[in-house]
Amino acid sequence: MTTAKEYAKLSESEKKKEDWMNAKWRPMMGWIYMLTCVTDFILFPVLWSILQAAMHQPVTAWQPITLQGAGLFHLSMGAIIGVAAFGRTQEKLAGANNGGMQPVAQSVTTTYGSPASGGFGSSGGFGASTPTPSYGGNSGFGAPASGTGGFSKPATGKSAKFAEADPDSVFDRG
Repeated sequence: MTTAKEYAKLSESEKKKEDWMNAKWRPMMGWIYMLTCVTDFILFPVLWSILQAAMHQPVTAWQPITLQGAGLFHLSMGAIIGVAAFGRTQEKLAGANNGGMQPVAQSVTTTYGSPASGGFGSSGGFGASTPTPSYGGNSGFGAPASGTGGFSKPATGKSAKFAEADPDSVFDRG
């Protein structure tokens, strides 16, 4: 443990430096698991076959060590690496150790199906201008028939609740 005087003498980069074990344990777990799988499923079976051929013994199959005990090693390593990856994701979303970067705020806005975007029957694509409300004919799904002056009459009764803008809905936010 450093004293206050020793801490004051440290440079800014040394003050920010984290213990190497805390910073590197997640990647180390992944590399160790990968190395274990490569040796148990690739390297050891090849060496076992070579050893049997050299000793002129009857050929038997390699029994993977990590699959003994119902594969508990793979289950536990999967849990450790999975939880570590989830924890790191949560840290990154919170802005921890991102080099000063903050997460991007998420907002959902859409005009899908709204009259301003031409409704469900708009035939525009990317970069197309917003169509005018007057379709003039059967221009697509949901488009009003010709002669209705653009849009159909306002919804009433049971269908009115679907036509109202709901401020809590992600589709109606503007």
